Amino acid sequence: MITDANTIDNGACLFADVCIVGGGAAGISLALSLSGQGLKIVLLESGQAGEHAPSQQLYAGEVADERLHSPPDKYRQRRMGGSTTIWGGRCVPFDEIDFEARDYLPHSGWPISYAELLPFYPQANTLAEAGRFNYDADDALGPQAAPFIRRFDSSVVRTNSLERFSCPTDFGTRYAKRLRLAPDIKVLLGANCTGVRLEAGGRSVEELEVTTLAGRRFRVATRAAVLAAGGLETARLLLASNDAAPAGIGNEHDVVGRYYMCHIAGNVGALTLRGTPDDVRHGYEIAPEGVYCRRRLSIAAEQQRRHGLANTVARLHFPRITDPSHRNGVLSGLFLARRLISYEYAKRLNDGTAMTPGLYAKHLFNVVSDPIDTCGFLAHWVGKRTLAQRKFPSVILRNRSNRFSLEMHGEQAPRPDSRVTLSERRDSLGMPQLRVDWRYGSEDIESVRRTLDLMAQEFEHNGAGRLEYDRDTLEEDLMRFGAYGGHHIGTARMGSDVRTSVVNADCQVHSVRNLFVAGSAVFPTSSQANPTLTLIALSLRLGKHLSRRLTPKARAQMELAPA
Repeated sequence: MITDANTIDNGACLFADVCIVGGGAAGISLALSLSGQGLKIVLLESGQAGEHAPSQQLYAGEVADERLHSPPDKYRQRRMGGSTTIWGGRCVPFDEIDFEARDYLPHSGWPISYAELLPFYPQANTLAEAGRFNYDADDALGPQAAPFIRRFDSSVVRTNSLERFSCPTDFGTRYAKRLRLAPDIKVLLGANCTGVRLEAGGRSVEELEVTTLAGRRFRVATRAAVLAAGGLETARLLLASNDAAPAGIGNEHDVVGRYYMCHIAGNVGALTLRGTPDDVRHGYEIAPEGVYCRRRLSIAAEQQRRHGLANTVARLHFPRITDPSHRNGVLSGLFLARRLISYEYAKRLNDGTAMTPGLYAKHLFNVVSDPIDTCGFLAHWVGKRTLAQRKFPSVILRNRSNRFSLEMHGEQAPRPDSRVTLSERRDSLGMPQLRVDWRYGSEDIESVRRTLDLMAQEFEHNGAGRLEYDRDTLEEDLMRFGAYGGHHIGTARMGSDVRTSVVNADCQVHSVRNLFVAGSAVFPTSSQANPTLTLIALSLRLGKHLSRRLTPKARAQMELAPA
């Protein structure tokens, strides 16, 4: 059932076996995994089925430095489906090394292993509609697939690392019918959780407070509460629920909101490959099941350990889009149309370059002088992107020169001074807004530098090409747009030490036995990968754990067990 929270009587108290706060990828995946097991599930979604400006405004807040981090109401959607309503669909699992405690990466190490999460990845892939769970290009693309870069063979730099692309699937739309028809799931739209209330002693959740923008208030009493509201909002709710826990729930050691991570990303340098353009498969390829895939460059795990590198990948990319000297009509057209493109994607089409008449004229000249490629691109985009159900993932241009920039996407070292806190300002529901103070360190830039050096050595050694970059501008190139997009990670991190983590290996808040967190907030490290696929897998793992604890069958088995 899906209904409006304003249909609930003012002052009412609902009951649920599991109450999930947040209707994004994590919350919906968890609800679906629990359905059909004899549990009563309530899912609270703050927004509506579509865009709703008053709900979106509840995300407003402060940032310490807007050059480093976008305002908190950007890159997030407060609506059913959450940020899957605007994501690009990139699906990549974490690597085995990401779960290790690495002595060269402070605060690294998960309390679970890759092997423990692996069984949940295939179902996560299915929910995300990303095809088979197979991320090895040599296997996934079939024996007929040409090499990524012909004549480049290295045991240091891997070329068979693969990323898959969802439709991209809007979880709110895709799974609306299943949620509506499920007799054991009640989805309440416009239901803002404004407080987690604990029982006397603070060891368990008694109820969740819910408020609508229309002023209606009610409560949900639950056997298990799960916060699946995203990496920023989960921390906000924990910190703001401070009646029984003065510092905020789970924040006895001042960890909630700390270790906030995104990704280190930017276009760097110039890679010139020998041979012809046909020798390089830099664009999207289609797996046998019809899913778009793309190969990347990555450093082998043993080499990461040997050289003390954070996990980083590189994609072959086109030149800097704001510079009209690329002479490409498509790139210039995208730059000129950047104000018509959503914030999430337009930001990287404008690096602060002032639009002077001269610059405008040069870009316009590129468009006019490159009509064949420009028209071909527009036709392809309309057919393969605008009108297609499974959309072509992004702009890929024909490369005539075998000269590319590298689009780096790397792991950020966790640091306790990178954090989100509550501000003095309050939203229309009376909740304190967030203040985001995202920080990175010189070690993040240095790791990318050494990764690039290693890649350059391998290309030179193999004779396959030449990689050059400017060491003096590397930090500027990587930080030109600040924190990468909507990857909000680590604010309620998972761990076995209560002094440095918020939840345990089962995603349970250490100090509250029936309060759990689902989503990228619990990631101790950020990996090279976009977080969506892994947060879905973790949600499915949490669903299995809750089923074992709460289902009637589990209770019966406990009662029958010998004393």
